[in-house]
Amino acid sequence: RSDNGGEFVAQHLQDWLRKVGVRPIQIYPGSPWENGYNERFNGILRQELLNTEWFHSVKQAQVAINIWLKEYNHIRPYHALDMRPPVPETLLEKRGIYGTEIGG
Repeated sequence: RSDNGGEFVAQHLQDWLRKVGVRPIQIYPGSPWENGYNERFNGILRQELLNTEWFHSVKQAQVAINIWLKEYNHIRPYHALDMRPPVPETLLEKRGIYGTEIGG
């Protein structure tokens, strides 16, 4: 599910999504509440990282975002999960997954 930005409705992306088995859905134009989870995530990412850093390269942005994502998913406590992260570090260590790789 995405909004109707040009990057999301581009025909090449739509074709690729369908090719890999994803059924793309766009929200009604001007209705961000239809995509609440993504809007919330994007807002937190912007507030906590993108608005606070100045990136000099795409690589630098990738590294910073991957570090932030690891904290967001594996360390940061969530009220809805009784102050536990979605993927606790102990589960990652047992499997040998670390999440700091590019795209990880």
